[in-house]
Amino acid sequence: MNNNSLVLVRFASIFGLIGAILGAHMAGAGSYAFRPVHAHILVVGWLSLFAWAVFYKVFQVEQSILTKIHVWTAIIGSTGLTVGMWLYMVKPFPLPEGVTLIVYIGGGVALLVSFIAFFLITLFTKK
Repeated sequence: MNNNSLVLVRFASIFGLIGAILGAHMAGAGSYAFRPVHAHILVVGWLSLFAWAVFYKVFQVEQSILTKIHVWTAIIGSTGLTVGMWLYMVKPFPLPEGVTLIVYIGGGVALLVSFIAFFLITLFTKK
């Protein structure tokens, strides 16, 4: 397994575990306050990172600055978006709204950069 694939699948497994724990918590508590955070953790963290890990395993992709940007913005963006969403929507700590919004939007922007980088990588990947 190449390094990009291994790093992404490890982070995907962390997001999958957190998503499953949140789902179990919501079911046990009978509260769906974490529903949007839970959904984004599973879709962005677990599913997207895992899909990208498979891509790097299946295709021979040259290691480049663009692949490093993709992998790390994917991890940072998935983390920032979901943590920021949790901080902004659930408000577990008395943080200023500006701080939580910066984490939330910053994570989303990093994730968007990751999707753009991945699109560019697919354009340059040969069969």
